[in-house]
Amino acid sequence: MKTSHAVRLLAFAALVTLTPGCQKFLDKEPLGATTQSNLFNDPVNAVQAVNAVYDVTSWDQGPKFGVGDYVGQTYEWMFGDVMSDDAEKGSTPSDFSALIDLKNWTVNPSNVPVTTLWVHSFTGIARANTVINNIDGGTIDAALKSRLKGEALFLRAYFYFNLVKTFGGMPLFEKAVLPTEVTSVTRSSIAETYAFIEKDLKAAAALLPEKSGYASADLGRATKGAANGYLARAIMYQLGTDNTNKHTWQEVYDLTSTVISSTQYSLLANYAAIHQTIGENSSESLFEVQFATNNDTYGPISVGTTNNVFQNNRKTFGYGFNNPTQNLYNEFEANDPRREVTFIKNNDIVLGVLNPIDLSENATGYLSRKVAILTPPAVQSGPQNIRKLRYADVLLMKAEAAAQTGKSAEAVALVNQVRARARTSTRPPGATTVGTASNYAPANTPTGTLPDLATGLTGQPLLNAIWHERRVELAEESLRLWDLIRTGRYFGVLPSAVAARAMTHSITTGVVNPIPLLPIDLNDAQIWKLPQNPGYN
Repeated sequence: MKTSHAVRLLAFAALVTLTPGCQKFLDKEPLGATTQSNLFNDPVNAVQAVNAVYDVTSWDQGPKFGVGDYVGQTYEWMFGDVMSDDAEKGSTPSDFSALIDLKNWTVNPSNVPVTTLWVHSFTGIARANTVINNIDGGTIDAALKSRLKGEALFLRAYFYFNLVKTFGGMPLFEKAVLPTEVTSVTRSSIAETYAFIEKDLKAAAALLPEKSGYASADLGRATKGAANGYLARAIMYQLGTDNTNKHTWQEVYDLTSTVISSTQYSLLANYAAIHQTIGENSSESLFEVQFATNNDTYGPISVGTTNNVFQNNRKTFGYGFNNPTQNLYNEFEANDPRREVTFIKNNDIVLGVLNPIDLSENATGYLSRKVAILTPPAVQSGPQNIRKLRYADVLLMKAEAAAQTGKSAEAVALVNQVRARARTSTRPPGATTVGTASNYAPANTPTGTLPDLATGLTGQPLLNAIWHERRVELAEESLRLWDLIRTGRYFGVLPSAVAARAMTHSITTGVVNPIPLLPIDLNDAQIWKLPQNPGYN
C-alpha cells in the first residue's frame, strides 16, 4: 500500500477538521460538505479516512495535531537503538543534543523526540477514533466497513503500545475530547492501558482479513496476522514489566502459533534482501510503515521519510546518526552473513557507492546498512518502508515462549530455522563494485558457520541463546531497548551513572522488572493536569 501523494492529501483534508481539538461545529449539517455523519457513506471517503490514520504512522516531524505548532524529529531508533547498548547517537558531537539526553537519561519534559512521539501518537489516536466511532453508521458495504474498522482498531492499539512502553499508563480516549473536558482527563494505570490495547487488538484480529485477503494494491494494510503478532508482543512485554493482568507465556505461544499456522508468512530466502525494495511487504512482513518518494522535503505532506537521511553517511547524503556499537558488532558469531548486512565499515561499498567514515562525525566507526539507500530525489523523502514486525520475530517470540513453558526442543528448532536462513544469506547488494548497486554476491560462508543449537539445550542457557539470536537477527530494528527492559537486563548494560539516573525515573514497586519511563510532554501534562512520571519536574 504505497499510499500516493494525492491520496494522502485527500485523507488529510478529510480528517483535519474531524480531529479533536478546539473546533466547534454547527448543529445543521452543511450541504455538500464531508462531515463525521456522512464521511462513511462513500467508500472512497471511508478508505481515505483510514489512510489518514496510517499517514500518522509515517510522520517523523511536522505540525502539531496536523495544524499549527511545528514539532521536530522523532524515530523509533532514537529510543529502541540509541538508548540501548546497540548504538550511539552518532553524527558530529554537538548535533542533536536531545539524543545525548536520551542516551544519558538527562532528558527533560521538553525533549524534542519525546514531545513529537507524544503529540503524533495522540493525533493518530484521534483520527482512529473518528473512524471507530462513526463507521458503523455509514452505508458502505458491510465487508469493507468491518475491514476498515479493524484497521482503525489495530492502529489505535499501535499508537497506544508505543505510548505505554515509553511513558507508562495513558489517558484512554475512545472518543473525541471536548474543550470542556480537557482539564478532567485522567491517567489510567499501565495494566489498564495494556488491557485497552489488548481489547483493540483482539477486536481487530476478529475483523481483519489475512494477508492473502488483500489485493496487491492494498498490501501493507493491517492484517489478522499483524494484530495477533502485536498482541503477542504486548503480552510478552507485560510478562517482564508490569504483569498485573496476569498473563502467561502460554498465551504468547498460542498467539504466535496462530500466526505461524495461518501459512501466510515465511522467512524471506535471502536475509540480505529483507530491507531492500524487493523485500517490501514480502512473505516475512507482518507490518511495515509504507513510504514512497517525491520532491517534497520535511513534514507530513511528504510521502517519503527522513529516516534514511538521518542515518545515512554524512559523506554521501546523510546526517550520520544511530551508529552501531562495537559491542553489537562483537555479538555476531564468526562469519555470520548478517553482520555485513547490518554494518557499514570504513570504505565499504554500499549499493555501489564507496562509504568512507570520518570519525570526527561518527561515534563508533560504523553505520547501519539496513537503512542505506541510493540518494532519493529529495534527500528528506526516502522511499524505504520501515519494517515493524517480521516473521523471524514471531518465530523467536514463540521460541522464547516455548522455552518458558517446558518445550525446549521446540524452542531450539524454532531458533535453528532463523539460523539456517542466516547461513544461506548472500552479501548485501552492491557490496563489491563501485557503480553497481544491485548485485548480490555470494557470501561464501564457511561450512560450520552458525551451527544449529544443540537439541538438549534448556533453561537459562537456552534463553540466553534466544536473546542472542534476537539481538543479531533484529539488530538496528529498534527492538533492543525493549528486550533489555522486559528481561531485566537494561540497567546492567548501562554505565553506572546513567543506570542510576534511569532508576530515578523508573517504576520499581509492584513490577516484575523496573520500568524506566520518559517524561510526559510538558504542555499536555500541564493542560490536562496529568501527574508527571517519576523524577521529572
